Amino acid sequence: MSKAEKYSGVLLAAGKGSRMAAFSSHIPKPMLPVGNKPLLVHQIEMLREVGISDIVVLIGHKGFEIARVLGDGSSLGVNLTYVEQTETLGIAHAVGQLENSVEKPFLMFLGDIYFVAKDIEGMFAQFERQGGGAVLATKIEEDPLAIRRNYSVQLEEDGRVVRVVEKPRHVSNKLKGVGLYLFDLTIFDAIRRTPRTAMRDEYEITEAIQVLINDGEHVSAVDAVYDDMNLTYPADLLRVNLQLAQESPDGNLVADDAEVHPSASLTNAVIGPGARISAGAVLSNCVVFEKAVVAAETEFSNVIVTREKVVGCQEQTEGG
Repeated sequence: MSKAEKYSGVLLAAGKGSRMAAFSSHIPKPMLPVGNKPLLVHQIEMLREVGISDIVVLIGHKGFEIARVLGDGSSLGVNLTYVEQTETLGIAHAVGQLENSVEKPFLMFLGDIYFVAKDIEGMFAQFERQGGGAVLATKIEEDPLAIRRNYSVQLEEDGRVVRVVEKPRHVSNKLKGVGLYLFDLTIFDAIRRTPRTAMRDEYEITEAIQVLINDGEHVSAVDAVYDDMNLTYPADLLRVNLQLAQESPDGNLVADDAEVHPSASLTNAVIGPGARISAGAVLSNCVVFEKAVVAAETEFSNVIVTREKVVGCQEQTEGG
């Protein structure tokens, strides 16, 4: 049986992204451009590359725009189904909305994270070895603050996960959960028995995973990604785009149909489709959205230029 027959994909794309309000009033957060491609398209391509073609997308804020752009998925070589979430009560609640739409074990992405894949296939191999349950994508994280912003994973000597802690106050190891999960259908029963947390008054997916663990289900972890970049603030969106630009031969990423005047200067810049960079413009560490225009003789540094505005990108601290 092929992977397409055995597994589905799930993308959670219902969040409003209030800290991305500079963009999300016009563009759904999961559709923000990363390397001139919507973030969700990167995730869809990752699913397609591991052999999954049936994908359920949970939509909410401006979900009609996501469905309009992605359609039925045929242009991307997949089959997309949309489910609307009317309340945002946490990730576990979001997953619970999909119970009637998902009939197979599923690989699930949080729709506001850009992943650099390392061993997604290893998640499936581990899932097959243990006969179901759950496999959590993790990475070794040297920065304790990054773990406190996500969730920590504690293992037994045999590699089974014994505890997961959402946004831990105290970090006891370097294993960080990264927002990518492989579940069988037992997760839905666990979600039904998951209480709201006192900290955030939400139904946390980590609490549902802990219910699975306490039930004796096999939950394991696989070092599956090289990097995971949460797109929480404008500075995050700038940083991930500039990282992709740096991988280009000239340090810039320019869409084929963008217009860049020969006298303009680009240094570590991403220029979107249909954008126009006028004569004498100087851009350093900048992202220019689709069809945005940079006027002649303009100098920009560390900003994102949209069709409506110029957004300065200051680094955020925890709680900032």
